[in-house]
Amino acid sequence: MNRQRFANWTLGYLMLAASHTALADKITVTPMTDEQAPVIARHIYGQFSEHLGRGIYDGVWVGEDSNIANTRGIRNDVVAALKAIQVPVIRWPGGCFADEYHWRDGIGPRQQRPVRKNNWWGGTPEDNAFGTHEFFDFVEQIGADAYVSVNVASSTPTQMREWIEYMTSTGQDTLANERRSNGREQPFGVPFIGIGNESWGCGGNMTPEYYSNLYRRWAAFFHKNGSNFHQQNDNKALRVASGANNLDTNWTKVVMEQAGHGMDAISLHFYTLWTGDWPKRNEAAATEFNQDHWFEILYQASRMEEVLQAHEKVMDKIDPDKRIGLYVDEWGTWYNTEPGTNPGHLYQQNTLRDALVAAISLNIFHQHADRVRMANIAQTVNVLQAMLLTEGAAMAKTPSYYVFKMHLPFHDAKLLPLRYTSPQLTAPSGKFAAISLSAALPKEGGVVISLANSELTQQHELSVNLGDLQLTNVSGEILTADSLDAHNLPGKPETVSPSHFTGATLDNGNLTVNLPAKSVVVLRVR
Repeated sequence: MNRQRFANWTLGYLMLAASHTALADKITVTPMTDEQAPVIARHIYGQFSEHLGRGIYDGVWVGEDSNIANTRGIRNDVVAALKAIQVPVIRWPGGCFADEYHWRDGIGPRQQRPVRKNNWWGGTPEDNAFGTHEFFDFVEQIGADAYVSVNVASSTPTQMREWIEYMTSTGQDTLANERRSNGREQPFGVPFIGIGNESWGCGGNMTPEYYSNLYRRWAAFFHKNGSNFHQQNDNKALRVASGANNLDTNWTKVVMEQAGHGMDAISLHFYTLWTGDWPKRNEAAATEFNQDHWFEILYQASRMEEVLQAHEKVMDKIDPDKRIGLYVDEWGTWYNTEPGTNPGHLYQQNTLRDALVAAISLNIFHQHADRVRMANIAQTVNVLQAMLLTEGAAMAKTPSYYVFKMHLPFHDAKLLPLRYTSPQLTAPSGKFAAISLSAALPKEGGVVISLANSELTQQHELSVNLGDLQLTNVSGEILTADSLDAHNLPGKPETVSPSHFTGATLDNGNLTVNLPAKSVVVLRVR
């Protein structure tokens, strides 16, 4: 790892070697003396739900008259599953959809709401049954924070200001009373607002200079509580600028230099694509792939480290105090759609390979927790690397879902830095580490360790000397399967789910882990 911080706790050494290697390499962890390790924000485990395909309709919203069990039109099974992984934040309504969305289409009596064409995603009719009130009902049922993306490309600052006032005003103004007449007396809680989405692409095809000027204009009418003269304003949301795609660090540089004073965070989008090439994404299938595709996708996922380093290098020069957060508010795998489905609906299966992608990505986010304060996997239900898949009344929890559930102890835990050397694997596009790992100190005590082994057949032995932490017990879970493309289907028995892990032992502070091939393991050491 190139980004090293050192713990006040003497962790000793980490030994990592292939089981066929005669001598393990001893890797020393140097204690930190001058700085505190960052907290891993729970918002790193955020979700993204766009009006796209069956992500909202069928996936979240079925309507109050549906035979599918629901509360005020929102699926009970989906809510229960998302509550179980303690989803911290959901980003909505897009995505590309956000920059054609006009918020007034989604308020008031549903039978009176206009029907629009979803121009970005398959031309599907959008009846706006799921709007502002339904979204906040959804996040409140789950217990999540709201992250609302406002329309910049085809809207005005006035429309943004009026939507924010409608959501947040405590007064007796017309917009607040209109919200009340639509059934919501108290303001909605809106901790995060994105000002535009992918403004370099579907959000307007802008240059960074042009977007910076627009952002400054929009931000002038944001009326954030505590900024300038608006000390007592009802709007307390953090302002999130539309950030870069992949390695476009020039976008980050220009926008932060020209508009950074008016933002609290800037976004970044990075998808795991076949060979990293957007036009070739449709050459990769979600299932029935070969070994080259297994290694290539995991290699591309590992590139998140390179991408974060590149943007943080730019950000650190402009904002050395790290006031501005980096939100990776779209990430995950993007394959060809499932046969027989609308290509514009981006429905894909989710396999053991996606679980490895999730674990690798989360481990990288942990290491960058001082700057990366939110991440939103794309997407929550029925779209891309989804947590859940639905078919009628049936629902499946995907392997990616179970990775998020296994990693619950990392929410708001303190990073425990580890230095180690991993064996390397070879993909068509390059080499990457066979082993991905991270560790943290949960609030309730002890240590939690996340490990992922991308090998197809080779297990690895890890030895960790936990020094003076006075830990005496280890337990854990493992997610693995015989098939590379093992996946779960709605309404069918699960083939991929966590099980008790017995491959770790603790002896006088020395932790030994036999990590199986193609597996994700999370350990709790107490």
